[in-house]
Amino acid sequence: MSSINRNLCGMKTDCLAYEGVPTPCYIVEEDLLRKNLTLIRDVAQRAGVEIILAFKAFALWKSFPVFREYIHHTTASSLNEARLAAEEFGSKAHTYSPAYTERDFGGILSCSSHITFNSMSQYARFYPSVEAYNRLRPDESVSCGIRVNPEYSEIEVELYDPCAPGSRFGVTASQLPEDLPPGIEGFHCHCHCESSSEALEHTLQHLEEKFGAWLPRLKWLNLGGGHLMTRKDYDTGHLVALLRALKTRYPNLEVILEPGSAFAWQTGPLVASVVDVVEDRGIRTAILDVSFTCHMPDCLEMPYQPAVRNAETLDADAVKKAVPEDNIYRLGGNSCLSGDFMGSWRFDHPLTPGDRIIFEDMIHYTTVKTNMFNGIAHPDIAMLHSDGILEYYRKFDYSDYRSRMC
Repeated sequence: MSSINRNLCGMKTDCLAYEGVPTPCYIVEEDLLRKNLTLIRDVAQRAGVEIILAFKAFALWKSFPVFREYIHHTTASSLNEARLAAEEFGSKAHTYSPAYTERDFGGILSCSSHITFNSMSQYARFYPSVEAYNRLRPDESVSCGIRVNPEYSEIEVELYDPCAPGSRFGVTASQLPEDLPPGIEGFHCHCHCESSSEALEHTLQHLEEKFGAWLPRLKWLNLGGGHLMTRKDYDTGHLVALLRALKTRYPNLEVILEPGSAFAWQTGPLVASVVDVVEDRGIRTAILDVSFTCHMPDCLEMPYQPAVRNAETLDADAVKKAVPEDNIYRLGGNSCLSGDFMGSWRFDHPLTPGDRIIFEDMIHYTTVKTNMFNGIAHPDIAMLHSDGILEYYRKFDYSDYRSRMC
């Protein structure tokens, strides 16, 4: 481990530039992570529900000892994630996948406490294996559910909308039999993405309208992820009231939420450096030692322009109208993808090679979605502990790229 001595940092900076940390590097700040975990645990206790961690957004298993102080379970969407839950988190996963395979399902069974099927055909194909498993291991029996589609969502970006017309996710009410088939003990519903408690209120109205006839017969209801309860403007009081009222209407239900982003929301940056500054037709681009397409793919997919510490975020076209004195730059990645660049930011000084660029809030979804296109190495991953010690979880090198290619 290496240390960042906070006492050596001036009061105005307080290590905000992460001086001495080689770039690129993702840095999770333990204090910020614990702040989120404390809020999430408080909501769960006040509402009488269980909130579990979705690995699809955050799966840095070396941090799991911190998580286990606050939560008990996780959610998986593949055999690898289910194994990570069982082997590294220490509890079996709540598992959902759009499609299970014969090759993986046996392993998923052994690593899961709950399994949700995406369709009635998947249920018919794999539930006999669950029955056989439960007969052999009654003390480790797996509870099964079906994913339902309320045909309602407030997500504006279709790429992230699981209830868009023609969705491949879940069963609509018209596709469900009046009597649920044997072994279906729960419903799973996911139709949020960094959403508010008001969106959940509207979702519950549609869910109960379409699936209310089945809800009193179930043991559990998983309301999926996308509940961004750690966002500064999120109304947690409203969330708690909604969930308590839901449990009052359906006292038979164990209610589960499985956010991903909420756990790691604003818990740390991606620290990068300027490598070069180029100009074409008056547009200045600072080329970095990180890549949007490799290390921050959601920025291009969503798309959204991330906040950069000590820089003003401008309209993306501002760089086209800027003069050198404005210190306005587009930021470019170090891959060969032509579109590996973003936006316009105003800095308080001209950028030169070696300058630090700190992308805020780059822990959730980034560390699980990075790739090695062009052979570009992953940034280091580190945890800044509460005592000021920076612990490196992983440093990547050529062997990581080589092993991935064959």
